[in-house]
Amino acid sequence: MVDIAIVGAGPAGLTAAVYARRAGKSVLVLEKETFGGQVTFSPKIENFPGSPAISGNELADKLLDQAMNMGADVEMEEVTAIRPGEGCQTVVCGDKTFEAKSVILAVGVRHRRLGVAREDELTGSGVSYCAVCDGAFYKGQSVGVVGGGNSALQEAVLLADTCSEVTVLQNLAFLTGEAALIERLKAKPNVHFLYEVTVDALVGDDALTGVVLNTPQGKQELALNGLFVAIGLEPKLAPFADVAALTDRGYFDADEQCLTKTPGVFVAGDCRSKAIRQITTAAADGAVAALAAVRWLDENP
Repeated sequence: MVDIAIVGAGPAGLTAAVYARRAGKSVLVLEKETFGGQVTFSPKIENFPGSPAISGNELADKLLDQAMNMGADVEMEEVTAIRPGEGCQTVVCGDKTFEAKSVILAVGVRHRRLGVAREDELTGSGVSYCAVCDGAFYKGQSVGVVGGGNSALQEAVLLADTCSEVTVLQNLAFLTGEAALIERLKAKPNVHFLYEVTVDALVGDDALTGVVLNTPQGKQELALNGLFVAIGLEPKLAPFADVAALTDRGYFDADEQCLTKTPGVFVAGDCRSKAIRQITTAAADGAVAALAAVRWLDENP
């Protein structure tokens, strides 16, 4: 049995592992897919303190190496449930189980995908899900934004300040975001709107050069240097709803203390209900959750 099992090896989970190990607690990190989480999709990160420029993969490797060098154990497993018990949490991974005195759920969220061929292949080479993260790489270039809600419109506002042309691609006949955002964008001469269109295919070999759109008039190709997908996030947290309450949008219903309704179970990172989802806020959550878990363990020996 370990002191703390951490579900998820993104910035939140790996930061939690570092803080827990510094406090002398035994740690097991369980990750189902990619060490580093969503950060690995960013080819270049310029807003992480202390690193003027670093690739997502390099940052993920550094986070993982730091946690492991401090003594955290790491397993590639998909956690399907947490079973609370008296003095012990059972972490279920299919037919395999692990026992821990406390658990930190840092399972992250996934940007909703377009679902077209080669999307993962071109992510980081023209396809992005975060204008704050990647918008600066397209200064003076032509980009598209998929979506018509507030998130997409906010991305378009940010991109319009530096890109030569921004085309908003909306599948409906109207935008669904706030009126103030819509008017702000419509006042910008370099922002254009295409309605009732969906992305059918991505064009480009090693990097994106355009998209093929389904339109009311048939298929049309649009030349683009970058495509920003802003059609929502997917928190897949139903397996943990019995130990941590969810909001109506499906996120963990926890404030910045990272506490849940289950003693000894904590949450951290993008999976938590919050206003800002960035690497720095995920890392901050990891530190808070780890210290909360350490404090709980010390108070409940």
